Amino acid sequence: MLRLHTGRGTIGLACELALAEAGADYEAHRLNFAENEQRGAAYLAVNPKSRVPALETERGVITEAPAILGYIARTFPQARLMPEGDAFAMAQAESLMSYLCSWVHPAAAHRYRGYRWADDPAAIADMRRKAPEVFGEAMRLIDERLFAAPWALGEAFSVCDPYLYVITSWLPRDGLDMAAFPRLADHFARMGERPATRAVLVAVEAG
Repeated sequence: MLRLHTGRGTIGLACELALAEAGADYEAHRLNFAENEQRGAAYLAVNPKSRVPALETERGVITEAPAILGYIARTFPQARLMPEGDAFAMAQAESLMSYLCSWVHPAAAHRYRGYRWADDPAAIADMRRKAPEVFGEAMRLIDERLFAAPWALGEAFSVCDPYLYVITSWLPRDGLDMAAFPRLADHFARMGERPATRAVLVAVEAG
C-alpha cells in the first residue's frame, strides 16, 4: 500500500486527490504542523527535507509534488491522468507543474513563511505585503494565458488539475477575489464537484 505524508492546508492535498482519482490503495498520514511533527525524528527518517508531501512506495520514498503526481499517473495508466505517448503534451503538463512548483507556490509562501528567506522583521513584513501581488500576477497569467480549458491541459483531466485546484484555493487566503480569475474559479467549482474531491475533503475534515 502507498503511504502519503501530507498536512492540512498544504500542496499534499493535490497528491491525495490524484491518488483518489487513480483509484489507488493508499493510506494518508496527516502530520500535525502545529506540533512540528514534520520536524520530528520519525518524519525526518522518511523525508529529511522536513516538508510534505512525501509518498512511501515499495521501492522507496518520493518527494516533491510534481514527481509524486507524475509517479501516480504512470503507476495507474488506466486512470489516464497524464498525456502519455505525446511528447509535446507531456512537456506541456510538466511545464505547468514546474511553474506551479518553482514560482507560483513559493510566491504564495512568501506571505506566511518569509522567515525562510530573511531574518530582518522589516524584510519579512515587506515580503508579507508583496506576496499577494506576486501570487496574484502569476495566477492571472494562468487564468488568461496558460489555462487550456475545460481542464488545465484542455479536454482531458490530468494530475495538473488537482495541483491547480489546491493552489487556486489559496486565493481567498491571500485576500484575492476568486471572481477576478473567472476561468480558474470555474475550474475550482468543477473540481469540487468530482466524487474523488468530495471524498478526500470529507476524509481531511475527519482527520
